[in-house]
Amino acid sequence: MAVSTPVLGTIILVYMMVIFYLGWLGYKKTKVNEDYMVAGRQIHPYILAVSYGATFISTSAIVGFGGAAGALGMGLLWLAFMNILVGIFIAFVVFGKRTRRMGRRLGAVTFPELLGKRYHSRFIQGFSGALIGIFMPLYAGIVLIGGARFVEATLNINYDVAVLILTVIIAAYVITGGLIAVMYTDALQGSLMFIGMAFLLIFTYIELGGINAAHTALTSMSDMVPETLANGGHLGWTAMPSFGSPIWWNLVSTLVLGVGIGVLAQPQLAVRFMTVKNDKALNRAVLVGGPFILMMTGVAFTVGALSNVYFLENFGQISLVAASGNTDLIIPEFINSSMPDFFVVLFMLALLAAAMSTLSSQFHTMGTAIGHDLYREFLKKGELGQTINITKIAIALTILASVVLAYALPTSIIATATAIFFGLCAAAFLPMYTGALFWKRMTREGAIASLLVGTFSSLFWLGFIHAKEAVPLGISKALFGMDTLLTGTWTVVDPIIVATPLSFIAAIVVSLATKPTSSNHLEKCFEK
Repeated sequence: MAVSTPVLGTIILVYMMVIFYLGWLGYKKTKVNEDYMVAGRQIHPYILAVSYGATFISTSAIVGFGGAAGALGMGLLWLAFMNILVGIFIAFVVFGKRTRRMGRRLGAVTFPELLGKRYHSRFIQGFSGALIGIFMPLYAGIVLIGGARFVEATLNINYDVAVLILTVIIAAYVITGGLIAVMYTDALQGSLMFIGMAFLLIFTYIELGGINAAHTALTSMSDMVPETLANGGHLGWTAMPSFGSPIWWNLVSTLVLGVGIGVLAQPQLAVRFMTVKNDKALNRAVLVGGPFILMMTGVAFTVGALSNVYFLENFGQISLVAASGNTDLIIPEFINSSMPDFFVVLFMLALLAAAMSTLSSQFHTMGTAIGHDLYREFLKKGELGQTINITKIAIALTILASVVLAYALPTSIIATATAIFFGLCAAAFLPMYTGALFWKRMTREGAIASLLVGTFSSLFWLGFIHAKEAVPLGISKALFGMDTLLTGTWTVVDPIIVATPLSFIAAIVVSLATKPTSSNHLEKCFEK
């Protein structure tokens, strides 16, 4: 049942006023290029941690992956474990500290520029910027879908209108205020998300009669798994799928590993390590980021699976049926039908916050990738000029592309599209990024080989082997008369399992076969 009260309008108005005020603060504090790009490198640890978490965990996690848990079950909690271990601890402590130091020493203000300067390659910087500008709109588009779907279900607003409203609000403060505005608003939005998810977990267990009763009921529903899912290896919502089955490969390789490993090479997250002034700030941020991610992902995946109990007890259906087969609607339908009206309002704000925090970071990253990395550093060979103005134009263009995709993408796409982008980043960037930080013997030629092999092997696997994308795309069918070039288990193995190892191998082999980087440059990159 949709919420429509004067109180709701007032709450949303106050929320938007605070958001615009924080955006205005960011605008006022943005004086030079470094402010716009990396927030002046003076961000507080709490703001870093919550901004990082709010950027990482968007509506794609809460709505998309929560809905995937409604269909596939609690096996998705392995992704929550990966998010904390890899996405927070390893990312901040292992990668973050070296990224911050190297970024400051080289004067890098974007992730592609960090890589380009480490390897003395404008091609690496330009190609990386182009890759982000071309493919990140897919990720931004599905985040828009997640936010708009909940607004649609909650306020009875047309989906197309909801997309436009979200886009215009976010664009206003991202284009004007840069990364300072983005991180200030992220901190508020992340705090709202934490409160919303805490209440969601509590209300869910109250609604289902307590923790033990809820999980016992979900376990007893294993005989209600739809035949199509059972044939694919689904064994129930509290059990892992059958080992080696198509659903097991989808859960483990695409969702858990694709996102769990891919987070290390996310440009919009890596750049945040360059916004703080010392390593101590990163250590302090871990203490905030870990619990934040646990609350976001752990609650979303648990509630998504438990929604099956609620829909069975109240409507005689499992979640997937109640949502008309669209996993992206499971969480919105569950909340709107099971929760008190005041909580629906609170959670709508939390989801708006989740969408806005991630989208603002994505729009900023796409704009800087095209305006700074591709246009200024690669095409114009580093000529000084109005980079910020070009970046603002690029942000506007990528926003437009994201909106078009939000209208065009099919149903139940959020979790899959997220995994596609994360997997592509892992294959293209992770070996090169790892080598940049930890292996002095990594050469420019090795980095370029890794970048190209990772990018094109990942795209080839998506277009010609992985059935979930290859079949609807139809490229393999048109060229070779076959839905996929390989058959059997290969068609459910995610590209990250194949492309990322190939990329690492290319980086190592070519680096060892080429002339080492000059010691003077390495001393500058790695000096204590």
